[in-house]
Amino acid sequence: MDNPVPPRAAGPGPRRRDRHGRGMRGPIAPPQVPLAASRAEAFADLVQDSVERLERRWPQLADIDFLVLEVPRLDGRDWNEESVPLGGTIPAREGRPARVVVYRRPVEIRTKGRDERAALVHEVVVEQVAELLGLTPETVDPRYGED
Repeated sequence: MDNPVPPRAAGPGPRRRDRHGRGMRGPIAPPQVPLAASRAEAFADLVQDSVERLERRWPQLADIDFLVLEVPRLDGRDWNEESVPLGGTIPAREGRPARVVVYRRPVEIRTKGRDERAALVHEVVVEQVAELLGLTPETVDPRYGED
């Protein structure tokens, strides 16, 4: 039996619909909902919240760069098999401001929920700022260690 309708050739253009004819999928959640933020973005927000909390008391923190990196480098000088740092500092030099680094994955592994993660992030930021300023963490944030 001959088929009078020849099969349609796939065109070079983009697909406009999925195979069931319902159209392309949209985002799972609108951008203003916290679900739409990635884990890295949510973590960066926790660091930013902690920095803003400290900047009210220490305005000189505006001159420090705060960074979030996935994991510490494998250069071996800061950590070994038994301990992995949660953060670090890079002193100011050659026209570059001092930097505080918070490592996302080690912090996430050590925490279970968002509140616990926020508390640990704040502790790490306070400890690193204290190291840069040459102060104790209790001086930088009087509530340090209370949570």
